[in-house]
Amino acid sequence: MEYLPFLQAKKGNWTGEYVSHGIVDQRPWQTAATLAGMAQSAEERELAREAERLADHEVDQAFSQSLRQASLVKPQLNGRALALQQRVTELQATVKGDQARIAALTGSSGAKSGSTESKDTDLEVAKAQLGLDQNELADSIEDLSRESGDPRVKLQQELAARQAAVKKYYDSASKDEGQTAVSSAEQYKTLAQQAFAWWSHRKRSQLISQAKQLALADVAALTDDQARMKAEASQIAANVSATAALMPSSERVEQLQRLAAQQNIQNILNDRLGAQQQLVALYERWGKQVEIQNKIVIHLMLQSLAVIAAICVLTILAGWFVQVALERMFHERRQKQTLKTVLNLSTQLVGLLLVLLVIFGVPRQMPTILGLATAGLTLVFQDFILAFCGWFVLMGPNGIRVHDWVEIDGVGGEVVQLGLFRTWLLETGNWTANGHPTGRKVSFLNGYAIRGKYFNFSTVGQWMWDEININIPSETSVHPLIEKIYEASVQATEADAKMAQEEWKRVTHEEGSPQFSAMPSVNLRPAGSGVDVVVRYITRAGVRLETRNHLFETVIDLMRELNPRSGH
Repeated sequence: MEYLPFLQAKKGNWTGEYVSHGIVDQRPWQTAATLAGMAQSAEERELAREAERLADHEVDQAFSQSLRQASLVKPQLNGRALALQQRVTELQATVKGDQARIAALTGSSGAKSGSTESKDTDLEVAKAQLGLDQNELADSIEDLSRESGDPRVKLQQELAARQAAVKKYYDSASKDEGQTAVSSAEQYKTLAQQAFAWWSHRKRSQLISQAKQLALADVAALTDDQARMKAEASQIAANVSATAALMPSSERVEQLQRLAAQQNIQNILNDRLGAQQQLVALYERWGKQVEIQNKIVIHLMLQSLAVIAAICVLTILAGWFVQVALERMFHERRQKQTLKTVLNLSTQLVGLLLVLLVIFGVPRQMPTILGLATAGLTLVFQDFILAFCGWFVLMGPNGIRVHDWVEIDGVGGEVVQLGLFRTWLLETGNWTANGHPTGRKVSFLNGYAIRGKYFNFSTVGQWMWDEININIPSETSVHPLIEKIYEASVQATEADAKMAQEEWKRVTHEEGSPQFSAMPSVNLRPAGSGVDVVVRYITRAGVRLETRNHLFETVIDLMRELNPRSGH
């Protein structure tokens, strides 16, 4: 309250001292009007209306007191002020003459029927002259007030401005009675709203307490003014009694009039003092009403906190129940641990969501929130969305199936499981190695089918290129051996090569001979102890090891035939 602009000015005393916001102190009304705008319940608004009525009456009486006090002051006129006083007296006489002339013209025109046009014209001219003289009189009175220091004109202007502002305030004030304290508290559904209401009640209680202190200060000031006015009235009465025989009659009449005016001012002070005392009592009641409403809100906050505590306890109990149920239903450790983690996280998220609903309630901008949440979830789960879409690609004619031999992101192996989101491979290493499983089960999100690449080595026959490496000592005849090895490779893989060519032909939809051949090839590579012979051939994935062993046996037999003394 101490930061409100209208409370920064110092209160004027009973003599009509000017303050920064006018001659008359209007803080009681401004304080009551400010607090009335903060009233919430029906009980508060009723108290606010009563405070406005009392403050309005108190300020009106303050204006009346100031006007009476100003009328007691007899300014000393000299110079220009004396000339203005004479001008005012002349204009007052002129205005009275204009009024008498208008009355005469009005009476004569009403007494005689069928008045002439000239008389009507004279009446209009007289009225216009009266208006001009009255305006000049008002301007002269204002100039005289300014020159002589008479505050009555300023008081009248300030009073008119106040009456206009008060009328505008009442015209724009809401006529809604509002709900009772208990009913209005029902609108605080969430903990956040209840905390905001508690803070609002607390601040309003402080403002009402400060308004009460201001009213008490006004009561003290008015009490001092009342005592001073009584002393002055007693002094005037004593002077009149003591000098009644010696005082001229005109001066005695003036003193008696002044004494009567002082008594009227005392009556006004008594009225103002009573109004301020009623304001103090009313602010006291208002503060107690706000405390009651604050207790209701605190009760609601405790209920919300109890609900949050219950949600937390239920979440903990649900997690414990899930663990007990999983211990009884599942015995495999990894599966049990996975389910336990997922279910615990789910129960905690549900509990957190319920707590947030208790604190903030259901969001009002649900479409916007859903849109933002959807965009956020899409960004977070974009890999899972691509994986789900990639599953449809893998289910197509050019996809992969369980038991296919594939290579994904440089990892080769046999497909052991194909789910909606993931593909699991039993790793077997690269295709030129021995092909034995490594014992590792590798998982890939199915998004590789859309934004990556994969190799499927499993056509209808699961054809693949394989190779063997043979070291031939330097003393062995290389060329005859190579020819025999080539012939043996062709004989061993001839059937598979023809089948592979036919299948590749169907896959590529080519007429005639395909552009590539499935016939084996033999390559030579120099080695330190002789020559390395690399035999590359086509075979089926399922019989790759059998074909390789058969070729090794054939090569060993050929080497024995060509070099029987080697003992190999």
